[in-house]
Amino acid sequence: MKWVEAKIIFDADDSEAVSDLISEIFYDFGLQGVAVESPNIEPGHDWAESAFPVPAHHSVTGYFPKNESLPEKCRILEARMTALKQMLETGNANRLTYTIGYHDLDEQDWAESWKQYFYTEKITDRIVINPSWRKYTPAPGEIVLEIDPGMAFGTGTHPTTRMCIGLIEKHLRPGDTFLDVGTGSGILMLAAAKLGAKAMTGVDNDAVAVGVAKRNLEKNGIPPEMHEVRAGNLASGISGQFSIITANILSEVIMTLIDDIPPVLAKNGVFICSGIIQPKQDMILNKLMGRGFDIMETVTMEEWVAIAATRKQAPKK
Repeated sequence: MKWVEAKIIFDADDSEAVSDLISEIFYDFGLQGVAVESPNIEPGHDWAESAFPVPAHHSVTGYFPKNESLPEKCRILEARMTALKQMLETGNANRLTYTIGYHDLDEQDWAESWKQYFYTEKITDRIVINPSWRKYTPAPGEIVLEIDPGMAFGTGTHPTTRMCIGLIEKHLRPGDTFLDVGTGSGILMLAAAKLGAKAMTGVDNDAVAVGVAKRNLEKNGIPPEMHEVRAGNLASGISGQFSIITANILSEVIMTLIDDIPPVLAKNGVFICSGIIQPKQDMILNKLMGRGFDIMETVTMEEWVAIAATRKQAPKK
């Protein structure tokens, strides 16, 4: 498959906030992920080994399939950026200048292009995410997740994934069962496995992501009898009940998924969801409470939200 790289280079008064807003524009297209560059990036664990220079500009890059819908997507992208600029500059709230560049890629180039954005990062006090092509020596007590996102979304460094991993670390107990809806690269399954889950299931509607997740689990030495990764639509076709269920996907998809969670969440189990921008937080919270969930906690990071909720009552049969 051919791909088109759409790279938005920008300058703004509040670059972090604008970076998130541009990323949300790309996510609204249903893309598997975006790449964010910043000249303010802090050195990672293996920065000295890296051959990649500090970026000269702030940028957000998304990847579109090169097909008949591409021209319309580019038109919408450009219109959304024009609207964003006008919104930010109303009342001099935030200056924004930008350029959009397009570049053709083949599938291999698309997969390899992620590597330049991906460094070793410590996600929590114990958990470190390390790209499989970088060397890292863990400190005593650290849990290292070796990851190669390939053609799937989920490097683990995005705020939504970082928050999910932190909540998994807090709420998962050894011997728990774990379900990840929209598993992508399998990063949340890896975290659950290394934190002591006894059995894990991952579901993704992208067959490529299913293959990537399986390879990452194998690369990390997770026994095949401990996990299942399948192609599917949300929680449809899932049987059994799980101690922990995660969904790091778009807010609108979470709204649909919430209706399917009660039958597959064990009594006193925990549902962790993210991919939620702050303006949509109340929408998700209200839907959860309306379906009988008790909100355990909400976490925010860079204008993103993650929620942990539970249902104390047994699900109806």
